[in-house]
Amino acid sequence: MTIGIVMLVHTAFDRAEEVLRHWVAGGCPVVVHVDKNVDRKRYDAFVSNLSDLENVRFSQRHRCEWGTWGLVAATQSASELLLEQFPDVEHVYLTSGSCLPLRPIHELRSYLAARPRTDFIESATTADVPWTVGGLDHERFTLRFPFSWRKHRYLFDRYVAFQRRIRFKRRIPSGIVPHMGSQWWCLTRQTLSAILQDPERETYDRYFQKVWIPDESYFQTLARLYSPSIESRSLTLSKFDFQGKPHIFYDDHLQLLRRSDCFVARKIWPRADLLYKTFLGQSETAMKGAEPNPGKIDRIFARAVERRLHGRQGLYMQSRFPTEYFDSRFTSAPYSVFEGFTELFEDFEPWLAKATGARVHGHLYATSRVEFDGRQKTFSGALSDSAKLRDYNPQMFLRNLVWNTRGERQCFQFGPGDEQDISWDIAKDPNAQISVISGAWAIPLFQSNRNFADLRTEAAELQRIEDEHLGALRSIYAKARIRIWTLAEFVETPMEALQSVVDEIADKNVRRLAEAPRMVDLKGFGQFLQNLKNQGMHPYLMGDFPVDPVPTNKSAKPGKPYLVR
Repeated sequence: MTIGIVMLVHTAFDRAEEVLRHWVAGGCPVVVHVDKNVDRKRYDAFVSNLSDLENVRFSQRHRCEWGTWGLVAATQSASELLLEQFPDVEHVYLTSGSCLPLRPIHELRSYLAARPRTDFIESATTADVPWTVGGLDHERFTLRFPFSWRKHRYLFDRYVAFQRRIRFKRRIPSGIVPHMGSQWWCLTRQTLSAILQDPERETYDRYFQKVWIPDESYFQTLARLYSPSIESRSLTLSKFDFQGKPHIFYDDHLQLLRRSDCFVARKIWPRADLLYKTFLGQSETAMKGAEPNPGKIDRIFARAVERRLHGRQGLYMQSRFPTEYFDSRFTSAPYSVFEGFTELFEDFEPWLAKATGARVHGHLYATSRVEFDGRQKTFSGALSDSAKLRDYNPQMFLRNLVWNTRGERQCFQFGPGDEQDISWDIAKDPNAQISVISGAWAIPLFQSNRNFADLRTEAAELQRIEDEHLGALRSIYAKARIRIWTLAEFVETPMEALQSVVDEIADKNVRRLAEAPRMVDLKGFGQFLQNLKNQGMHPYLMGDFPVDPVPTNKSAKPGKPYLVR
């Protein structure tokens, strides 16, 4: 069994020479096509370096560019020369200069000898392939593509749009059904010669010259006419990302390539010294005997695509920063936001930390500074308490805080007196648990000894800000776990509300609260709200707060029972 190699080369000539000598040493004649875009001096040097090899030929050169006919013409010329110069060749294997044999060549020879009439070429109709990228599947066979997609993208797009507008449609030559697949195939001599010597070749060539990416459809289509037995798969491992670009294999992919059991892999990074040393230097006596199975590593590539698209929740690296909204969770772990609690309770932060074991901060978005736990000046990950640095990117500040403290629940205070740029972000974040006592911002105003006219103006502004924030929390786009109480509702049953909050943060087996933080004295607060109303402001976010002294939450002394007859 003799295997002929067609090698398409356009760059990394030192690596191409190394691989070519490996093929020849394994008993395979090689015909090389060098892209005509390569300058003559470089081409002559490459030919000269290989002049000592008898079973190497160089075919007529064509200009090759991705997606154009030149790649097919180059393959045709090299294949014709190979079949002419080496009549004992039984299978022809198409490779490139960046391909690397992964298994000893005698294993490939034995594998093909056991399947002398089988053609290995990926060949499927456009309706059956999921990998077409760019919106052109069947249209690549019915429209004309005279312009290069890479060099003349504007003309390419405009001409496609023009053909669609006038409803232009090319006639597909009779007798063929367009098929697509990987460019890298291994065909029997009989099938390949039948394709190259077809009486209708001129018709087929003229048609495919204006097909988009013909190297993925020309041989894949015509092989269906002549092959007695097609294995619709490639013996070459080639993987593509979600944009249709080929994955490049580096040294750290060594074990991955071994697991695939494929005979050849592309595309190999030219400086992957370990890969070239390992696979080109392996013993010819080694025998795997395994069936090529790239599916073994498909799961790994699927995970890589998912990581490329979505990254890790809450981690925003340079490579995926522009796509931050691919994932609805913009933080990496659950956290809690409390609004109005520090205003209503004395020493709420240390009480919550003791009750839940969580890290409890103050107002992280206070206008003056970042109030870290213990009022530290720097926190995990060298986060500064500078409000200016935080406000440069308030969303990234919270992401970094949660990411840097993974494994520890973070809690912080928030209110209408804070910077509000984060309002919608926490509302839409499924990792957020937000507990709000609406209207509690009025308590510090009530306790202050300031001019009432100034208090009224500030109260109106704080109410407006909190009302907008509550609108975000109640939006259909909000995905956080949200609890909202009015101040009047909360002070009626504070223990029940606090228990529900603590249960969600702390361990499921936490005991019921035995004590609550001390509530501030609200005596006269109802009259304060009434005074705001009297001054023309309507403080509606507090709920129906009574003008009389606030209830003490103690059960009234029961009256004497009486009997009704």
